[in-house]
Amino acid sequence: MKLLSISASLYWLILFPGMAHAGSGIVFEDLNKNGVRDQGEPGIVGVAVSNQREVVQTDAEGRWTLPHNDDTIFFVIKPQGYAPPVNETKLPQFYYIHKPAGSPQGTRYAGLEPTGELPESIDFPLHKVEDEPDKFKAVFFGDPQPSNIDQVDYIAHDVLTELIGTDARFGVTLGDIMFDNLSLFEPSNANIALIGIPWYNVIGNHDLNFEAEIDSDSDETFHRYFGPQYYSFDYGSVHFVVLDDVDWGLHAGKEKKTYRGGLDADQIEFVKNDLALVPDSKLVCLMMHIPLMGVGNREELYRLIEKRPYTMSISGHTHWHAHFYIDEKDGWKGKEPHHHIVNVTVSGSWWKGRKNENGIPHATMRDGAPNGYSIITFDGAKHTLDFKAAGASADYQMSIFVLDQIQSANSAQTPVYVNLFNGSQKSVVKLKVKDRGGWMEMKQVREGDPYFTAMRQREMAADPGAKWREPIDSGHLWKLNLPADLKAGSHLLMIEGTDAYGQTHTGNRILRVVP
Repeated sequence: MKLLSISASLYWLILFPGMAHAGSGIVFEDLNKNGVRDQGEPGIVGVAVSNQREVVQTDAEGRWTLPHNDDTIFFVIKPQGYAPPVNETKLPQFYYIHKPAGSPQGTRYAGLEPTGELPESIDFPLHKVEDEPDKFKAVFFGDPQPSNIDQVDYIAHDVLTELIGTDARFGVTLGDIMFDNLSLFEPSNANIALIGIPWYNVIGNHDLNFEAEIDSDSDETFHRYFGPQYYSFDYGSVHFVVLDDVDWGLHAGKEKKTYRGGLDADQIEFVKNDLALVPDSKLVCLMMHIPLMGVGNREELYRLIEKRPYTMSISGHTHWHAHFYIDEKDGWKGKEPHHHIVNVTVSGSWWKGRKNENGIPHATMRDGAPNGYSIITFDGAKHTLDFKAAGASADYQMSIFVLDQIQSANSAQTPVYVNLFNGSQKSVVKLKVKDRGGWMEMKQVREGDPYFTAMRQREMAADPGAKWREPIDSGHLWKLNLPADLKAGSHLLMIEGTDAYGQTHTGNRILRVVP
């Protein structure tokens, strides 16, 4: 029987009518790390490549073929033991953007110039990394969100300088890289690059082109600087998936364009195809901007990950820090609850508050925790998150609130509050009055942090025009009344608390008691 031969373009047109053409190329080992395939540089077999929907693996020669339309981003999915090149601002260069007509015009911030015809071969360079262990650290920023160059400088002095020389392998910003002013991408990227590690980025609702009519056109400036708005990569034994869960446009019931939490069909298909190639032994870490609980079609995503033994996810957006354990009450059908982290934000309360001696606002978040960032240690399929308050010692893990002075007769009616910044429902927090009895377990409460409430009142009294948001019911606050009839004098309150990972932290507070 004679076989009918058809072109690759026609083949893809039959399978994918919306994508009339095919692009192809080679993933190769860049032996001299110059970003160009030179003679003798071999293709790499079995590497995944995507067009943000389909995912294929390279053949024995490192070649791949995928369909495309006139708005397609091809990218290589970094495998363990290899790395893509980074540009001068440490942004990984793992993608090729095909927009022959360029970005839509009429937006305040520029997108992409026309890319022209597709190259005959789109080749992705990777170089071998000899030291990519299963145990490693990564830095996570939530919402740096500068709206002007002064706030770019706040980030530099409050956070970036203390990260110089970090042993983390890479960093991630979990969206709201900017606060609407996308012209600040360049100076911000240049500053973060000085940390000296590759830096990945998630798109947030303040990183969009707000003039765009539809979601697919709202990411053009992000594409210009960072490439695809959703993608994946391996590091060590972890498979990281970056999601774009910010759905922009004119939604039902709204009078003007806005955003909501959601994942489009192409993205869901990408995640499905991507994870089909990821062994169950790997931890899958989803990284997004809007917390998972705020994504309208999150159950579609749950169905793709809930049968896997090792998953976690992390987001920003809310400007408070918390650990959630998603279970059947939210539609999750996995054997164990899914751990979702809402990450501490770099900008805290949007860079508000009185300035310290370095001219930087304290920016305390609405849950009573300081602004800062997290460092996650991944170890095989396990992880441990360490909360880091900006500009403070790594030991600063809690705040203790109680009146400075009380009367002895009122001690049993006087509450002590402990805000364990990285605490969760799995934490245990205990209080002890030195030289008076043993440890007493405190009760977790869902209240506004009294420290933040008092601070907010002081701020608004000093500046009546200041707009401070109300405190939220903190997810990591504990409370206990003092023992009865404390004797007059000075007393040392001792606190011991375990965070969400069972790590023990301690704190002290001095209390004066009068007759």
